[in-house]
Amino acid sequence: MKLFEKIIFSILNSRFKKFLVLLITLLAFVGSVMMLPTKIVLAKMLPGKSANTYSVYVDTPTGSSIEQTKKVTVCVNKILKKEKEVKDIETYLGLGSPLDYAGLVKGSGFKRNENVAEIVVNLTDKHTRDEKSFMMVHRLRPVIQKSCEPIVKGTNIKMIEQPAGPPTLASIVVELYGQNSKKVRKIAGEIATILTKTKGLVDVDVMQDEIFKKFELKVDKEKVIRSGLSIKQVNQILYLAFEGMDVAIKNSANSPEQIPLFLVLSKKTKELSKFSKHDLADKLASLKLMNKKGMMIPVNEIVTIHEVNSSPTIMSKNLRKMVNITAETDLVSQVYPLLDARSKMKEYFSKDYVVTDTHLFNLRLKDKKTGELYDLDWDGEMKVTMDTFRDLGGAFIAALILIFLLMVVYYKSFAISGIILLGSFLSIIGVIVGHWVMDVFTVDTFFLTATSLIGFIALMGISSRNSLLLIDFTIGLIDKGMEKRKAIAVATATRAKPIFLTAAAIILASTLLAKDPVFGGLGVALIFGTIAAVAVSLIFVPVLMDNTKSI
Repeated sequence: MKLFEKIIFSILNSRFKKFLVLLITLLAFVGSVMMLPTKIVLAKMLPGKSANTYSVYVDTPTGSSIEQTKKVTVCVNKILKKEKEVKDIETYLGLGSPLDYAGLVKGSGFKRNENVAEIVVNLTDKHTRDEKSFMMVHRLRPVIQKSCEPIVKGTNIKMIEQPAGPPTLASIVVELYGQNSKKVRKIAGEIATILTKTKGLVDVDVMQDEIFKKFELKVDKEKVIRSGLSIKQVNQILYLAFEGMDVAIKNSANSPEQIPLFLVLSKKTKELSKFSKHDLADKLASLKLMNKKGMMIPVNEIVTIHEVNSSPTIMSKNLRKMVNITAETDLVSQVYPLLDARSKMKEYFSKDYVVTDTHLFNLRLKDKKTGELYDLDWDGEMKVTMDTFRDLGGAFIAALILIFLLMVVYYKSFAISGIILLGSFLSIIGVIVGHWVMDVFTVDTFFLTATSLIGFIALMGISSRNSLLLIDFTIGLIDKGMEKRKAIAVATATRAKPIFLTAAAIILASTLLAKDPVFGGLGVALIFGTIAAVAVSLIFVPVLMDNTKSI
């Protein structure tokens, strides 16, 4: 340690060397922080999680039959069966799969329509396969969508991974509020188009029913009465023919309850050769009801057929009409595509609307002609990310203030407290640079995550302890009559060994965390942040101590 003492002493006795230390530290700090806006280091709440299962959501256009939905799912299954890592596949037609972690929020339990299906894909154990589940999803998504979506025009296929953190409706969700339903539908389509063209976003979907043509049958009450029939008879024959119903019961010695007998027309009989009033009328003509006089009356004689538009489901939140536009990210953070899409939206809508910023990233559109207001609120995993980083940032600031106040009370000096605080804060250099290093040496993108910030906050106490050791020992040597610069050099050299041993213990313990897919950011922050904290404590802090008169 004598050699290290001489090095520190020589730095303190040279104005140029002290300036060089300060300059290098400043450049390292600025350079590391600039890695975030320049996207050298990318931020995300949590990285991708390799799981043993994922889901495929199939949404054919509203009004599609179960047969059309089945054709799409069969196509998806054919592609999935070619994967050697796929153990088995579960297909749920017309309903959602049994609720899992992601399905709780994504609304799987509410799916009860013929135009929806869910496919659950179970994989071999993640510890025995080379390809991670999210990389498999990334590889198969374009193949499945290109091959299977054209089977039924307007089909939307989404690949859903198990979330590493709290589940959300989607990575990016745009909540569009407005009272004019037609205008909201138009704006939602335009937003979806912008999101589709934004790099890094996939599985874009507008969560609203498509408006489609359908036939409405109205019973002519006057004709029904004249024909000697009842309206109940007409309703029952129509429901029986196309939907089916229980018509009788059967008793069995093997069953404690009566067994209902279900009657419905065969699939071939129910189908229309083409979508037209004439074909439907011919179909209804084959259905006949017997009146009180024993005469057979064709159903088409007592009903009228009208071609109408479907009535879409009205969605609302907090008593306000709204539509969700969702998008998933493909191996990228949510923040950067959001900012890109948001700037495109502001530019696009400024032609017909007055666009103003509201809370955080939210936008408000005011129609230049009618004055109608439409709000665009951002939600999903992106909002969770921003809320988490905001809360952790608040916790970090609170930790800084608390440490500073405690040091002021202890040392009765703002200068010394500032040195400790600055030395602790500069560990961020190692945290950011460490993520860049890991990103260079790993196949996947290594994100700066929420757990990374937790590691940075934890480093505040460790870094403060290093500076406290130096300052306390230096003050003790000065009180014994040692010259200030000599005392700083001796204290630094003497306390270097316990500082190094403490740092080594933290680094070795954190290597286990660094391999974890979720808490890897915490491990990397502790490892590289500790290295930076040691360098700052043993070189930068002594220079600051020499320049303050409080010591």
